[in-house]
Amino acid sequence: MRKTLLPSRRTAAPTTFRSARDALCTDAATGSDIQGDELRPSPRRAALTPLRAFREGRRFLSGNRMLITRVFLPFAAGFYLSYLFRTINALVAAPLTSDLGLAAGDLGLLTSAFFLTFAAAQIPVGVLLDRYGPRRVQSALLSAAAAGAALFAVSDDFFLLLAARALMGLGVAGALNAGLKALVVWFPNDQLPLLNGFMVMLGALGAVTATLPADWLLASIGWRALFVLFAAVTVGCAILIYVVVPETAKVTTGPAAASLKEVYTDPRFWRVVPLSAATIGTAWALHGLWAAQWLTDVEGLNRTAMVWHLFVMAVAVSLGALLWGVAADGLRRRDIGPQAVLGVVAAVFVAAQLALILRWPLSSYLLWAIIAAVGAGTILGYAILAEQFPKALAGRANALLNFFHIGAAFAVQIATGLVLQHWSQDAGRYPEIAYQTAFAINLGLQILAGIWFGLPWVFGIVKRTFRASSKVEPTCKIRQVSRASISGCVPPSLNGRFP
Repeated sequence: MRKTLLPSRRTAAPTTFRSARDALCTDAATGSDIQGDELRPSPRRAALTPLRAFREGRRFLSGNRMLITRVFLPFAAGFYLSYLFRTINALVAAPLTSDLGLAAGDLGLLTSAFFLTFAAAQIPVGVLLDRYGPRRVQSALLSAAAAGAALFAVSDDFFLLLAARALMGLGVAGALNAGLKALVVWFPNDQLPLLNGFMVMLGALGAVTATLPADWLLASIGWRALFVLFAAVTVGCAILIYVVVPETAKVTTGPAAASLKEVYTDPRFWRVVPLSAATIGTAWALHGLWAAQWLTDVEGLNRTAMVWHLFVMAVAVSLGALLWGVAADGLRRRDIGPQAVLGVVAAVFVAAQLALILRWPLSSYLLWAIIAAVGAGTILGYAILAEQFPKALAGRANALLNFFHIGAAFAVQIATGLVLQHWSQDAGRYPEIAYQTAFAINLGLQILAGIWFGLPWVFGIVKRTFRASSKVEPTCKIRQVSRASISGCVPPSLNGRFP
């Protein structure tokens, strides 16, 4: 009986030790093995691959159809409209310029007004979402976006167009944050990463709509009727969210000022912000306006080829959202954090811009697809902040980071237009050197931001190298010497005094 209950003497100790290790070194909440200071995934949790994400998504949809219909899809539609309004100016820039006689600086200001109000509203919208819930806030904001689209459609004056574009930016400022807030309220935490990825993917389809489908409508009904259609669809989405989405079960309030102070006084936040803002903001600015102008003025493409480039860029954004998420998840399981992923993405982004500026013989489809896909890298910054700040501060930290993303896009759009105006147009087009100069100035700022981001790694390498070089090897290797050999390492007066 004793032999059946206990292992043999040779296996009892190892078996008992393994049992104790499994009990002490496994996180019961996550099913992960804890080793030292690291949390490593257990073999039971496989890395998230695109195929696995699809299967988990299909399984989740089949079991949560009501929540998907009443919560996820309405807010995904709102984020879809946000992407559509953000990128549509690249398509309507040419008819606006021809109909209203806008210069490059006017066009840059008109487009960047969207980002200005979008950025300014981030933190107040975050506070309102916490206080009143995503249903009320998002429906009210989308109503403002619809009013802006309607005003844009009937405006003949530049300042009215500017006000309309600013109103559109304000109206869609809370689209992503409202969707994420609704997911947090209504769905379990373990399903949020997958849902966030699908939210961004579906929203990025708005950028796809702002290419070939919108161009077909633009040729058929004109840009004014197009914005009337946008206004009607936006009103419908606002009503849908207000009527269909359930009211949140509870409303929370918190010390917003104190929380924000904890974020913006943390030096780790300011290590990430310059590179993330310079990279993401530039990608948004180029995709939203200046990519189309470059393709027309520098590459000499006709409108059909230009729209096809924008279509490929929009698809790259949608796929990039999934790519960065899967890459960050897989590398994290191999002890590579999102900071390294952001650094690699920024380096590839710089290389793609450099290839454009120097006119390297590479496919323009490839280069602009890379630039557009980087615009979906916001999830990397959010992942970094999630590691640096507690959950109570994560929402406001993300809102503050998003503020700098959009502020950078605003600055790049308007600054590029001002630089281009230093050259004269030839047949309605700015020369190649004008775009190269504007892009190169911005590229230099991104490189400086990358150096600032990488300083901790550089200092760490230098410190480790200095410590290694400061270790002096002993003259005598005591463990390998005898009385006879050690006599050469000491003064003659001490010879023979060793035992």
